[in-house]
Amino acid sequence: MKTLTALGVCLTGAFLLYSPIGNAMDCEELTLGSAISLTGKYATNGVHAKNGYEFAIQKIKEHGGVKIGDKCYNFKVIYYDDESKGDRGATLAERLINQDKVQYMLGPYSSGLTKAIAPVTEKYQIPMVEAEGASRSLFAQGYRYLFAVLSTSEQYLASAVTLAAEKAKEMGKDPSEVKVAVAVENDPFSLDIRAGVFEDARKLGMQTVIDEKLPRDLSDMSAILTKVKLLKPDLLIVSGHSKGAATAVRQISEQKIDVPMIAITHCEAADVVGNFGAAANDILCSTQWAETLTYEDPIFGTAANYEKEFKAAFPEYAEKTVPYQTAQASAAVYVYKDAFERAGSLDKEAVRDAIAETDMSTFYGNIKFSTAGNNIAKPMVLRQIQDGEYNVVAPSEFASHKVNWPRKPQ
Repeated sequence: MKTLTALGVCLTGAFLLYSPIGNAMDCEELTLGSAISLTGKYATNGVHAKNGYEFAIQKIKEHGGVKIGDKCYNFKVIYYDDESKGDRGATLAERLINQDKVQYMLGPYSSGLTKAIAPVTEKYQIPMVEAEGASRSLFAQGYRYLFAVLSTSEQYLASAVTLAAEKAKEMGKDPSEVKVAVAVENDPFSLDIRAGVFEDARKLGMQTVIDEKLPRDLSDMSAILTKVKLLKPDLLIVSGHSKGAATAVRQISEQKIDVPMIAITHCEAADVVGNFGAAANDILCSTQWAETLTYEDPIFGTAANYEKEFKAAFPEYAEKTVPYQTAQASAAVYVYKDAFERAGSLDKEAVRDAIAETDMSTFYGNIKFSTAGNNIAKPMVLRQIQDGEYNVVAPSEFASHKVNWPRKPQ
């Protein structure tokens, strides 16, 4: 298991363009740990998250590091590749804590991996601020040391159900006439999305005509789409992380699926625009964050500035929409800076208590944790791909563009 250490050892060429200010170069190291997916089915998003961690570490370093009393610290992270496997993630968490003596953890990618690691960090009373595990079931276990900056998964596509109801009313129909099709991965995150969609659909009296699990390898949903063609739903919901998103967009186009509204997760992370072009047009994409939102903080600036500077640091994103996975990963590191400074200590219990009391505004959105550890201060938004651009269309108070409806088959 090869250790991939961050900053000072594995700085990218882009980061060398930065010049730290103040005495940040003289700061001591403050080590965080993360088992994260650098290979396996979650590797795309695992790399996005790691890049978000790295960017935040460098930005904090530029702003003088983490200040505790009369000392300053620069974060570094010890990474291990969990290969997108829960049992390996748990083993690596044990290694980080027992062998590497890590006292503070950043989360892995995905709810399933977070679910595997959280019992380990809880057992050793190690604070973990995570950015990529959204399943609400994570916050029903009574964990004291788990905190998540992102909105929980049942909220991801709820606004698509509301939007479908609004469009039905505009057409003179009752929302109860709306037919819903759901196809999700059999993992905690996607099952929570399914539950949230069903809950909202039931409140409006909508009909669920398809309720399917995606194949385990997420590579073929053609059988499900054949049912979609037959039953003609008004709203199709798909959740299968990056691989599932790519499969959905590709096969929806190949099979010429004509559904008025299609909403999926992980559009940006899967780069469905770059990979499939016009085939992705008019698809609705849930997102935790968008660069057009009016969030701001002293380290990263505005949401738009975060996107600009992140792209400069990581040129491989220059022609893409920055995935929200990177933004929320950066926000998790920022929470640690804020908590250490408020605690005024490296004592992990003091830091844990400071994390629990977090109430901050960031470029990513507001962050405030419930007693269960989930962020209760930030809403989800819905973007639509319009002529290759990701535009916020819901909720209405955040919308920068009107929704295109019904969707035209590509």
